[in-house]
Amino acid sequence: MVSTCFAACFAAGAQAADPQDMGFTDTPILPGGKWHVHDPARPAPVVVTPGRQAGSPPSDATILFDGGSLDAWAPKGQAWPVAGGAITVPPRTDGKSSNLVTRQSFGDIQLHLEFRSPSPPTRTSQNRGNSGIYFMGRYEVQVLDGFRNPTYADGTVGAVYGWKPPLVNAARQPGEWQSYDIVFERPRFKADGSLARPAYVTVMLNGVLVQNHQAMLGTTNWRHVSAYTAHGDAAPLELQDHDSPVSFRNIWVRPLPADAIAQDLNGETR
Repeated sequence: MVSTCFAACFAAGAQAADPQDMGFTDTPILPGGKWHVHDPARPAPVVVTPGRQAGSPPSDATILFDGGSLDAWAPKGQAWPVAGGAITVPPRTDGKSSNLVTRQSFGDIQLHLEFRSPSPPTRTSQNRGNSGIYFMGRYEVQVLDGFRNPTYADGTVGAVYGWKPPLVNAARQPGEWQSYDIVFERPRFKADGSLARPAYVTVMLNGVLVQNHQAMLGTTNWRHVSAYTAHGDAAPLELQDHDSPVSFRNIWVRPLPADAIAQDLNGETR
């Protein structure tokens, strides 16, 4: 049998492969499913075209901010200004915070964004370049100026706020653009509202792993232990106004399929 991938590649003009290299049907069946080891009939992955440069959105991304329109967002208060291809937390004229919230809701996602702390810094610790990324409006990965800025470990840049410090401090200097690449897996709840599976987060800061499939304690809290309250399968993403002019750019997400979650030898899913 010739796989659909082999046929498509051949039709597109790719060099023909030895049919034996395309798979086997005389091999054992993989656990929990119907496919042979190296089965030529197993469906090929969907093709996604990567961005031209590191950090550029791939072809299946949902663009949340590309340097121009803020149509994908709504502020909880004052509008966030757009200038120079970036959005920036606005100054507080009324003393109230103004988080920025996506109009679209998400569950399991891959997120890319870039942020920049103010330079020169004028404050210290938690008041220096502080913001945050709230997945589903609840679960925070901290944004902070972490360059030579002592603060409590579970509140520095790359932390699951109030719970897990980053594995390392990979912060750049204030004024430099920094990148987050984050995989967020939403929590699962039972019919009675109790927790079936916590949220998990994997975080790359400036290309460095700082959280590795880290379980989250629950809705982020300040000075209290986080806990879960049952909620729906999707909710908006939120950027925090913590009264510091942090800027953001190049924000995109990729909703994750079910196959991306819980890869613990549960047998075949496709």
